[in-house]
Amino acid sequence: MRNKNKNRVFRFNRRIRGLTDYRLRLRLLKSGMVRAVIRKSNNNMIVQFVDYKDNKDLVLTSAKSSDLKKHFNYSLHTGNLPSAYLTGFLAGKRLLKKGFKSEVIVDLGLQRSIYGNRLYSAIKGIVDAGVSVRTSDVVFPKESRINGEHLSVKDAGKIIEKTKKLIEGLK
Repeated sequence: MRNKNKNRVFRFNRRIRGLTDYRLRLRLLKSGMVRAVIRKSNNNMIVQFVDYKDNKDLVLTSAKSSDLKKHFNYSLHTGNLPSAYLTGFLAGKRLLKKGFKSEVIVDLGLQRSIYGNRLYSAIKGIVDAGVSVRTSDVVFPKESRINGEHLSVKDAGKIIEKTKKLIEGLK
């Protein structure tokens, strides 16, 4: 939505455009915990760990699903459920490598929250990496889908397992 009146400044422009839920953001910030911000597009997943200090957001670490192709020779599509899991796993390992030991809270933003989708697959990757997240096992996708058994690509399970082992060996 564009501002047609040039003399008026809208206070919550991002809310008017449907980009930010300020009530949810305030509740997440008041928790005082580091946020696991998960965003998806058609072809990518982004997982960031963000801390709020001194009136600004500081990104502690992040991972994109395109990092799987660049650094781990991942040959599958980066917009599917197994790559979302691996992206969350990679981000969790990067966070633990920095010496982080606290619990995180999940920030899904305005995205639709449907149990078993790519968002929850990324959260499962974060949990499997060893980061403490308050969540239930009910929301996670089935292990067969995380392992890529639903994909039509031959040897998808082997590719996913090989990439996971490379991420675990991350120094």
